[in-house]
Amino acid sequence: MRTHITRGIAAVGVAALALTAITACSSTGEDAGNGEVYGTLQILVSSSSGSDAAFAKVNEAFMKKYPDVKVEFSAVPNENFNSTRSSRLTAGNVDVTLAQPRDVPAFAEGVSASDDNVAADAGLFVDLTDQPFMKNFTPTVLEATAYNGKQYTVPTGLSYYSGVYYNKKIFDDLGLEIPTTWSEFESVAAALQKDGVTPLGIGGKDSWPAGLAMLAAVQGLYPTAEDKNALATGLWDNSLSLTDGTQLQVLERVKSLYDMAQKNFAGVGYDAIPSGFANGDFAMTIDGTWNQTTIDAAVGDAFEYGYFPLPASDDAADNATLAGKVELRLAAASNAPNKAAALAYLDFFSSPDTYADFVATTGFAPAQPNITASDFLTGIADYTATFSPAWDTIWVSNQDAGPAAVFPFNYPAIAPLGTMTVPQAAQEAQSAWSAAF
Repeated sequence: MRTHITRGIAAVGVAALALTAITACSSTGEDAGNGEVYGTLQILVSSSSGSDAAFAKVNEAFMKKYPDVKVEFSAVPNENFNSTRSSRLTAGNVDVTLAQPRDVPAFAEGVSASDDNVAADAGLFVDLTDQPFMKNFTPTVLEATAYNGKQYTVPTGLSYYSGVYYNKKIFDDLGLEIPTTWSEFESVAAALQKDGVTPLGIGGKDSWPAGLAMLAAVQGLYPTAEDKNALATGLWDNSLSLTDGTQLQVLERVKSLYDMAQKNFAGVGYDAIPSGFANGDFAMTIDGTWNQTTIDAAVGDAFEYGYFPLPASDDAADNATLAGKVELRLAAASNAPNKAAALAYLDFFSSPDTYADFVATTGFAPAQPNITASDFLTGIADYTATFSPAWDTIWVSNQDAGPAAVFPFNYPAIAPLGTMTVPQAAQEAQSAWSAAF
């Protein structure tokens, strides 16, 4: 799910950091690599096995090129990243980290700015717009990551995450075809269950991985950017309700997916899913392409696997596209203790050779042109030929709404992840949403 700073940076902290940025870091137009590069480079990211391994390779190569630099790399669990980054930005002891300032869409005009937006506005991130290495990236990707017409972040790649990994051997043994509609998907699940095979593996322990089922359901039922923007607009102007129509159908799909999952999935961690899939504990799992290298390592030569969009709609045409996002985005802190090394690192990371190795290790789709994609990504090219932004890259939550309406589809409340029925979860979300207006 989308990573962004919590509102743990207090106003006084933002003001203090802004002053530091203005007085100490006004030279944001300098090209990366100018002058000597030495000292300690502190990097902070949220942890994922694929990206952690890829960053480790980049860090080692960077230190070989710059032997006078020592990289101190910290990868913290996703649930701890926000607070950790906030405190380290405030303390001024991080050089390179993650950020994603984004323009506020028209439907949410007047909403309080995100902390990343506040930080960018306050000058806490280096303006990278004129850095030569930014020209290495695909222009349309940079358009998607621009904030107020400026570039504050280096994109590490693209991911798609409304799809289903499936065990080709199990499908072939049972004579099953890739489903292209919701009714076909239900038939596949029923056939698997009849043969004693659990259809779906879900990691629900930390709640958010189960949210991939919700995001995939939204993608099939609202397949285009226009569809999702119309949904968001309708919710924000209260012409649509979460308790009826296609909005309710999203949670109905989620409940059906929960019913197809392994027993006690609410207590299973996300990291256990690749090995469970490799062991044949279940035939399918909803996951992002970011986890493909981990799944590949777990499966090995045991069987072949594939990936297809979750067909949440009864119209096959609506299920022909995978939803995606720009992945982790690297930013240099304006109050970085070692700004020269930070810019040199971003320049080194952005060089095509380094970048090609990074995306090959992470499994990210490349955000630079002329980078050869993996066989896996090439195999799903028909699903990604038309880019469709995922729901969480469009939706903007209302801070005045209750926690049940954050997504705003209340998937954590649905049993067995939670305790509610679909109508109850939808009503709780609608009540929480309505309270904000």
